[in-house]
Amino acid sequence: MSTARVVRRVAVFGGTHGNEMSGVYLVKRWLQNQEAITRSSFLTVPCIANPRAVERCRRYIDVDLNRQFTQEHFSMDFPPSTAPYEVHRAVELNKKFGAKGEAFDVIIDLHNTTSNMGNCLIIGSSMDSFTLQMVKYLVQRSGLVCPVFLTENTVPQLEMADSKRLGVHGINNGHYGPSCLRSVSRHGLCLELGAQPQGVLLADIYLRHERLVHTCLDFIHKFNQGEVFPPETLEVYRILHVVDYPRNNDNDLSAMVHPELQDKDWHPLKPGDPMFLTLDGETIKYEGDSTVYPAFINEAAYYEKGIAFWATQKETLNVTELQVKTK
Repeated sequence: MSTARVVRRVAVFGGTHGNEMSGVYLVKRWLQNQEAITRSSFLTVPCIANPRAVERCRRYIDVDLNRQFTQEHFSMDFPPSTAPYEVHRAVELNKKFGAKGEAFDVIIDLHNTTSNMGNCLIIGSSMDSFTLQMVKYLVQRSGLVCPVFLTENTVPQLEMADSKRLGVHGINNGHYGPSCLRSVSRHGLCLELGAQPQGVLLADIYLRHERLVHTCLDFIHKFNQGEVFPPETLEVYRILHVVDYPRNNDNDLSAMVHPELQDKDWHPLKPGDPMFLTLDGETIKYEGDSTVYPAFINEAAYYEKGIAFWATQKETLNVTELQVKTK
């Protein structure tokens, strides 16, 4: 049996990336009328994370906000004026929502992806029983298919043949980990829905995002009211490494995602399967030793980060029974 403290404050963020539109417009709506996200047992606060980027409909102004929530930045009460705008904003958000401020218990961060990720739930720990139970509740009760992306990495990166040519990288917390917005609170969840183009608002994804947020809030309210959540199992996709596009001597792309891999997020990629197609029409096959499950395939925002896709492994977690701590 696991216990967790009663939840008093929940923050729902949109616009961490200013061109991911469903979260932006849900939060704008809730800022005008918070009744829909109100539950009697806790406070829910909607917030636009990166207002300048939202105003310009850009992913960010200077640097990616969702990589700036670091202890190095938080050690500065007032970053220098020359620091990127998103560093100032990360410090500001931490002061309000993190341990230095009102110490919000849960952060729900709304994102979109251009990849065919579906209704992806992103979590950072296999040990946080509260978040795991909330995610299991979403999987069971939302009525949506929700793959779970676990950014915790505990195994060495897979060895792949000709790794230099295929651009295999190890895990960097600057991509996913303790530097993201959801890490500011005790419990954090990212709702990453796609495929949706940048700067475009799609009704079906907007409605699915809304449903998932309401289901999260319902779970939290039931938890606060004393409902006991039984032991469960949860299927997750744990990150292994990222794979870059093949590149030439000028570090420019020399290949693209193969048509047989495109839009196949969460599908198995087996040794010998087509992975990239060179600009001259040559197929580059996956040469790893074991099957992986790609995610964020051909994400538009990741070209600048040198990521063609994330390689993950599928595994099942045991989720312990959970109830609210009474003392």
